[in-house]
Amino acid sequence: MNVQMKKLPDGLFKNTVYRDTGNGFPVMLVHGFPVDGSLWDYQANKLKSFCRLLIPDLPGSGQSPFISGVTIESMANMLHDILLQEHIDRCILIGHSMGGYIALAFAEKYAQEIKGLGLYHSSAFPDTQEKKQGRTRSMAMMRQYGAGVFLRQMMPNLFGEKYRKNNKAALQTLIKGKEDADVNALSAYYEAMMKRPGRTNVLKQLTVPALFVIGKEDTSVPAADVLQQVALPAVSQVHLLSDAAHISMLEMPDIATCILEEFIHFCINYPFAEDNVVK
Repeated sequence: MNVQMKKLPDGLFKNTVYRDTGNGFPVMLVHGFPVDGSLWDYQANKLKSFCRLLIPDLPGSGQSPFISGVTIESMANMLHDILLQEHIDRCILIGHSMGGYIALAFAEKYAQEIKGLGLYHSSAFPDTQEKKQGRTRSMAMMRQYGAGVFLRQMMPNLFGEKYRKNNKAALQTLIKGKEDADVNALSAYYEAMMKRPGRTNVLKQLTVPALFVIGKEDTSVPAADVLQQVALPAVSQVHLLSDAAHISMLEMPDIATCILEEFIHFCINYPFAEDNVVK
């Protein structure tokens, strides 16, 4: 894949890295926790023939330096900085997990700059108290035992039973590649997710197509929660994947690619009024 690795040159997110590949309508793909922009490599290699892909490493992930005090809202501003640097005034924005939370925050503030919003195993609901308590315990575990121990325990649960059974070596390779993750960055992500508000209002007021990709085996973002949200936008595409959990881009890469391709083409051809804004 012919990819340019670029950096933001200044500001709060100086040296944040993002991939730029392909030609056509701009599409930004935002990864979730605890991976990086390479999560989308398979899909990007297939989609680059008809769209331009911008794929950041969020601060503290991949090749991007950690920035203390990041929030979901500040990372949404970082996405905006990338679009400004590339002189892009509108894109299709798709976020996975935490990346979906960031995409919702972006849509809330910069609604006129999106032509489609995708939530890949993500939700507009805030953390429940139970979820917050779990994240707090996880942060304590990371600080006591290190990122490697935490990720070896946590990451297999992001995948469905079928993938875990048939891809043991690939899963171990993925986990091993993340074992040196920055505990401060992982903790900062959890803090940011715990503090984020619910954004179902963004879905209700959305004037562009929405995409919901849901894993039936997902325990991180339960299907039952997301299914309550799919009728909130005016136009939604919904995919419920029976053999996937939280990372279908790896669990079923070809299906994930087809879903993205269909949604991107739909958004490109969807009638878009210049005054489409969140009101």
